[in-house]
Amino acid sequence: MPKETSHRGDELKALGWGEPDVNRYVELWEYRQRWGAMNLEREDRLFLRKAENALPAIVKGRGSTKKSTQDKTYYRWLVFHLEAMQAAEAAMETAEGEQGAWPILLSVELQLLDHYQPVLGLPDTLKAKALSPVRETLASRAAALGSTRTYDFQAALNALKEQESSRWRHLRDDEGSDQVYPLLTAAAAADFRANALRDIQAVMRSQFPSLAETDKEELTEV
Repeated sequence: MPKETSHRGDELKALGWGEPDVNRYVELWEYRQRWGAMNLEREDRLFLRKAENALPAIVKGRGSTKKSTQDKTYYRWLVFHLEAMQAAEAAMETAEGEQGAWPILLSVELQLLDHYQPVLGLPDTLKAKALSPVRETLASRAAALGSTRTYDFQAALNALKEQESSRWRHLRDDEGSDQVYPLLTAAAAADFRANALRDIQAVMRSQFPSLAETDKEELTEV
């Protein structure tokens, strides 16, 4: 994405920002250009980020736009695995109200990505590997709470790779030997979702570099 070569105070003014805030933005922008963001106070860095988030994305050339979170590879990778599970679960024999634990985990993660809007570039996606053991721990707990079915966690992606070139990886790090698919009652699913939100959110906020200075409030429910 192209970077601005001068401050955009006039654009903030056009968006309705007051003169004091515009002047503060200009001063902080110029300071960062000369000395770097690390020399700014945290409050000033957050203010600068807030101002820049309010500005429209800079585009280069006709039709060039900033990629949305939903269009990022990592987000689409999660959606792919979620949809594969949902399709498989629809064909399973389940009790009324039962829900798969894995789809709950992935849907919580996607909702957190929607909320925080991280960059999801290489630094974020590398740190996102820390979510794998969190998912495994939560799924293991879920397996002890309710009933289980069998699900091949690698089948959907293997089928995709037979049809087209894909660099996506499997959701789980094992060799596909663990096919235990936990199901939860509606009551158990509510508690499980709350625990998943707490644990996954903690990893995202502490590990994703692009969220290091986020000023967004934590989600309390999804």
